[in-house]
Amino acid sequence: MTGRRLAMLLPGQGSQYAGMAVELYEREPEFTSIVDEFFHHMGADGALVRDRWLRDGAGVDEGTQAQPLLFAVGYAIAKMLHDRGLRPDVLVGHSVGELAAACLAGVFDLPGAARILVGRGRALAAAPAGGMLGVAASREDVEGCVEPRWAARGVVVGAVNAPQQTVLSGPDPELSQAEQAIREAGFTARRVRATEPWHSPAMDQAAELFELAVAAEPLHRPELPIVSGRTGQRVTDEQAVDPSFWARQMAEPVLFWPALDTALEDHTVVEAGQGLAMLARRHPAVRRGGSEVISLLPSAGRPGWETWKKGLSRIDCTTLVEADDFV
Repeated sequence: MTGRRLAMLLPGQGSQYAGMAVELYEREPEFTSIVDEFFHHMGADGALVRDRWLRDGAGVDEGTQAQPLLFAVGYAIAKMLHDRGLRPDVLVGHSVGELAAACLAGVFDLPGAARILVGRGRALAAAPAGGMLGVAASREDVEGCVEPRWAARGVVVGAVNAPQQTVLSGPDPELSQAEQAIREAGFTARRVRATEPWHSPAMDQAAELFELAVAAEPLHRPELPIVSGRTGQRVTDEQAVDPSFWARQMAEPVLFWPALDTALEDHTVVEAGQGLAMLARRHPAVRRGGSEVISLLPSAGRPGWETWKKGLSRIDCTTLVEADDFV
């Protein structure tokens, strides 16, 4: 890893699972302290998320539970790495992970992030029932199956995760009907762990409500580079202080693969969670040996502490270029 810079990936909805990072919470005091601080700032909403997470993981796929949990876990892991001397030169967030990236970069502080996540959860009252569908196909092939019939009924591409990994999103029952059409066309498809139609026009009203929560907080230019999953490009100073930029993200597609194209060159890629590392390993910058990918949490059902310790042991603090401190 000599000479490589650090790219930090922060995952979003769909990567969560019951028991995620609980072992880390129980055995790593710094992680516990950071997560508890965030949930404390969320007030009663945070206490409920924390209790459900530690008790039995109830409702883990619901946005009101999954989103603050994913933020807390990703933020806490990234902060712990920072305290160990690992300072990324670029942050890439997927969905709610982009809010964690914004907080780590100083766009808003942790109490502000907590209030923003409370507002995000409450805005979901305006979201219809729906979901997301991962399809092993290109964006063009998937759009060819859903347009114009299903697109007119709100089923659209919600994420471009890789050249042959596209996510559809939309309300139900329309998404279920589009899923049938996708399968009949011969494509492999699997439901994403989400109970809302994230990153689709069905979230427009929720995004409008969410913008009020973001606008209530002071916003600052990022002190670390963020590559946006919304645009696939680096977040500008003007975008960072625009509440609608962060709020509209929940109703527009995630361009994760284009974001990797922008972010990755010669990096050690560390995922502050799990779910994105598998995608990043397919990227040409990684496959040609220019970058290496390390995940710090396991997939569901695998031992978390061993994955965490093994991941840390692979990161050489002395070879990473330091950026500004997190705030």
